[in-house]
Amino acid sequence: MKIRFSNNKLAKQMENATAIKRSFGVMAKKVSMRLDDITAAPNLAILKQLPQAGCHQLKLDRAGEWAVSISGNFRIIFELDHDPVPLKEDGSIDEILVSNIVITGVEDYH
Repeated sequence: MKIRFSNNKLAKQMENATAIKRSFGVMAKKVSMRLDDITAAPNLAILKQLPQAGCHQLKLDRAGEWAVSISGNFRIIFELDHDPVPLKEDGSIDEILVSNIVITGVEDYH
């Protein structure tokens, strides 16, 4: 998938292995692995099939956001970067057509 970042600070934190290590410390290896998983997946449907990613849609006050697992409670948070978001006839998201995301943060939202 194609990744964009919501702000310059986040883009700099994730621009290379050194920046990831500096920004995320002990979680750096897993952050890098999840970024690799996201990049390698051609679409959201494939990303959701990767058990290590634990990709899921968020609910309630975080509706419209998605997450992939890093470790424990920490997640990479992202939104779908499509306007409009591709939908199926039943109104659900057509995950096969979702190929662009915008990463909005790395956090423990629990």
